[in-house]
Amino acid sequence: MRLAPYTTSFVAIAALALVGSAWAAPKGNGAVKGGSQGMDYEPEAAGGPPSKILERAIKFYDKKDFLSASIEFKKVLDGETGDDAKNKQRAEFFMGKTLYQMGFYAGSLKYFDDIVKAGDQHTYHGAALKWLAALSRVLPETSGILQKIGTYDVSALADPSLTQVHDELLFLLGRHYYNKGGDGDFDKAIQLFRQVDRGSAFYIKAKFFEGVTHVRKYDGPAAVEAFKDILIIGAERETTKKIYSTADIDDYTQLAELQMARIFYSTQQFEKSIRYFEKLDQYNADWAESLFEASWAYYMKTLNSKALGNIHTLNAPYFENNFYPEAILLRAVIYFKYCLYDQAEEAIFDFNEKYGPLTKNLKDLVAKYDDNAEFYEKFAKPVRAGKEEPRLDPITRRLVMSVLNDKTLLKNFAWVDELSRELAAYQKSDSAWQKTGIAGEVFQELTLQQSVAQGDAGKVARERIVRLSNELGVLSRDGLRIKLEILNAKEQKVSQETLGIRVSSDHREEPIIVDDEHFQWKFNGEYWKDELGYYRFKIRSRCPKQ
Repeated sequence: MRLAPYTTSFVAIAALALVGSAWAAPKGNGAVKGGSQGMDYEPEAAGGPPSKILERAIKFYDKKDFLSASIEFKKVLDGETGDDAKNKQRAEFFMGKTLYQMGFYAGSLKYFDDIVKAGDQHTYHGAALKWLAALSRVLPETSGILQKIGTYDVSALADPSLTQVHDELLFLLGRHYYNKGGDGDFDKAIQLFRQVDRGSAFYIKAKFFEGVTHVRKYDGPAAVEAFKDILIIGAERETTKKIYSTADIDDYTQLAELQMARIFYSTQQFEKSIRYFEKLDQYNADWAESLFEASWAYYMKTLNSKALGNIHTLNAPYFENNFYPEAILLRAVIYFKYCLYDQAEEAIFDFNEKYGPLTKNLKDLVAKYDDNAEFYEKFAKPVRAGKEEPRLDPITRRLVMSVLNDKTLLKNFAWVDELSRELAAYQKSDSAWQKTGIAGEVFQELTLQQSVAQGDAGKVARERIVRLSNELGVLSRDGLRIKLEILNAKEQKVSQETLGIRVSSDHREEPIIVDDEHFQWKFNGEYWKDELGYYRFKIRSRCPKQ
């Protein structure tokens, strides 16, 4: 009997830990502080003399009167001023900058996207790169920002005007090729990540993504080397914190440790895997995940007192919003290997009782909504907001929330949230400005993008829930097979395969050693936070001696 360890594939496991680009919705209707510092480089435009209106628009921009500037630039773009094509390109570039300064990042992105599409025919094509970098700091990647940066050749980054954002753009361009993931794209991504200077704040991020790109290529040794570099940065934090933020050092060090544990597990170096899993502490966001994954490493080393201890920890009320259905089946398999058939049956019963109804609930939920945008608006959005409708039982609600907190899905939600923020800012803007042509254009773009983004978010949310329902179905069938094996074993109908995995009754588990800094307490049904991760089971095999 086998329950495949880590039903998640090597590639998918690595992807689970990926962090998106740092993104936080800016407050208010204005530019991010420092976001455009040093950004106002402007190439020479070989056009005719600008119109008075264009000159006035630029003066408004320089005085930070962005409302007035946007109105005047719109006149130029609408052909009302007699400006030639080059001056219109200048107005287009300035309009993108103006909307950025006003906090209408989606509208700004549209203007810079038009410049990107025009390519080298546009005087400001190269200059737009700086502003795309600035937008990447305030927009989630689901806005399409990385694809727009990805249209540039790496040679464009050699422009002296991009020195300030050179390493940032190398990182972003690498992220584009990483996300693209086609033939040769991973190699391009790795080359770009490796070009980021060690003295840049983006180096630690680039090194992490270099590591996970190697993982995607199934190149474990190269990935380990990249992650080791991050661990060195973490070990030398007194020096490196002058370059990287403390938060980045902490976050990427812990992510690197988790990835190292997964790589060593995938290459069956279980002792090393365990060592890295145990580095994560309970304050880490991925700690619960590491406990579950470490339980498989303990199982593979027949250290099942620790495997069962980790599974027991995951049952604590502190983790009621985390779901690890496979952990219950692993518990059943462990007991089965020790010929503790009653306990194995109890684990299967626990799985069926908890997850059997949930599988049906998820299927019914998905079937209730036909349209993806409707699925977002009437289900995902209210559930995320903690509203009562649609009514779900507490366990199903928590299970759904665990899906909606998927890192990829959160990026989709972030884009919807950003568009909603900008629409709210529009409604609060100057009423006279709202009647202008540029305001109408901004409103139309935001409304269109929000509709598309809601549909995309609903589609991804639906797919995640369908996938979870299917995974639970697969695990239910695994549970049924384990149940049949238990029944056969009770009737002494044991297969040769099962005989081969049994743990002999003379097997000695690793002893539970209590040092001077710890105490040994018998579990009394209450979970205490400082005990989490330290639970151990005394387990003795009832199988025949081998």
